[in-house]
Amino acid sequence: MSLLKSTGVEFRRVADAAEFGKVAVMLGGRSSEREVSLMSGSAVLEALQKRGVDAHAFDPASQQLGNLLAENYDRVWIALHGPGGEDGALQGALEWLGLPYTGSGVLGSAIGMDKLRTKQLAMANGLATPPFHVLRGADDCKRAVAELGLPLAVKPATQGSSVGMSRVERAEDMVTAWRSASALDPVVIAEPWIHGQELTVAVLQGEALPPIRIETPRTFYDYQAKYFAEDTQYHIPCGLDAEADAALRRDAVAVFRAVGAQGWGRVDYMMGEDGVPMLLEINTVPGMTGHSLVPMAARANGIDFEELVWRVLETSFARGTT
Repeated sequence: MSLLKSTGVEFRRVADAAEFGKVAVMLGGRSSEREVSLMSGSAVLEALQKRGVDAHAFDPASQQLGNLLAENYDRVWIALHGPGGEDGALQGALEWLGLPYTGSGVLGSAIGMDKLRTKQLAMANGLATPPFHVLRGADDCKRAVAELGLPLAVKPATQGSSVGMSRVERAEDMVTAWRSASALDPVVIAEPWIHGQELTVAVLQGEALPPIRIETPRTFYDYQAKYFAEDTQYHIPCGLDAEADAALRRDAVAVFRAVGAQGWGRVDYMMGEDGVPMLLEINTVPGMTGHSLVPMAARANGIDFEELVWRVLETSFARGTT
């Protein structure tokens, strides 16, 4: 066993799978991202088992969390996406049960899931993010169009995988977009649609991995493009010069610190013609499917999928619960 110090957090390096004990891979759940969570969790489970970890699938949609104690689990690899798994609720329950888990704690998870609070904290820390309006009704929709212009991105504040997001090009479509997003979350935000490069930076144990530039022929990088489309293109290296690449990595780590995220995750950006990366959101439990971005970035950094899953599991030691 060894310790890796990064950004003020100590990450334990594990050499023997037995040190992890019995591991529950939390997958599925009841959120709108259940399908992706099942894919992510199944891939994680297979990778852990190949590395000799005593890992088992655990779907909270069909099992009580108390079974984690009854079945003598030692820690949890969280592969639940969206509300209930990525927003601090599960993390709080696991804290109460005294079980270590991967990734961010209660606060970092709750803030990271909330796009509005993430943007507010980023702005308070001098990090660039697009201007925005909170939409609560038709009057706010009119005000957003008048002050931010068109096209606009309208999205629920606490959904992942672009669920509930719309691109609005006509003012008369704003209320419909707001209603669609508000069916998933009462807090809806609108921000200018940035034309330019879509970039993402994975963070693993306090270090930023190589940025990825994403291109899709679809209107935007939506749920289908993220997980199923075969025509989405991923560019690593991303095309930025060395200085801009390093600056983007530093910004991603700074965003992590600002929201209290920990362990691993992903930070998404849009870069317009001015070359300034604008923070869109942070993902504290990113996808781990065959189309997912964190595994791509890890491979570019010489880390295969099994090693990536192992290193994420190492983050379960970071809060010192065991």
